[in-house]
Amino acid sequence: MIAHPLDRPIWSMLTGRQAHLAEGDARAVRIDRGYGPFGAAADEAAEAQAALAALVPADGELWIVEGAPPPLPPATREVKRAVLAQMVAEGPPPPPRADEPVIVALGEADAAEMRALAEHAQPGPWGPKTHLYGPFFGVRENGRLLAMAGQRMLMPGMAEVSGVATWADCRGRGLARALIGHVMRAMVARGETPFLHSYADNAGAIALYESLGFRHRRQIHPLVVARSTD
Repeated sequence: MIAHPLDRPIWSMLTGRQAHLAEGDARAVRIDRGYGPFGAAADEAAEAQAALAALVPADGELWIVEGAPPPLPPATREVKRAVLAQMVAEGPPPPPRADEPVIVALGEADAAEMRALAEHAQPGPWGPKTHLYGPFFGVRENGRLLAMAGQRMLMPGMAEVSGVATWADCRGRGLARALIGHVMRAMVARGETPFLHSYADNAGAIALYESLGFRHRRQIHPLVVARSTD
């Protein structure tokens, strides 16, 4: 049986629509380090796992994200394991509300502010090229970037809502809701179905996503590894 692309999201993105961002070979791949720390092996065989271990940076981490809890590659140590809820949008995206803020496109000129916001809100791994994954949008007030959201992984006919971040003093104003809805509408206009990932124990975020039309598909298991010090 052929697995659904979302069952192995990193492998799917880096051997499919975003293969141009990958380094490695048929045994294992990782994304361009500027975009983030994601990597995946072709399978759990020893040769593929060794190739994946070779892609772990000497001074950093590699994030492996699989449908089943992944094994620890040889010569690496476990930094963190977690469980994510993988959610896919059903039905049409939500229409904009009458009181929603003005949403603007973000680009290279906004990169420093986007990184500062990501480091504050921690929406996921963020590197110097993360803002180049695809369209990102934000809300500004008096020149300050208050919140943002955009896309990351691309699958056949699907795109991931990602990088959702709001400064702590700006939360509770519906900015994330407005931005996610905007990103969803842009994806659907391109003929893509939105999906996203949330930590499985983040009940507040999951409730927001459900109110926007996302439904739980399955659990996904990230494993963060670094090179072994032994």
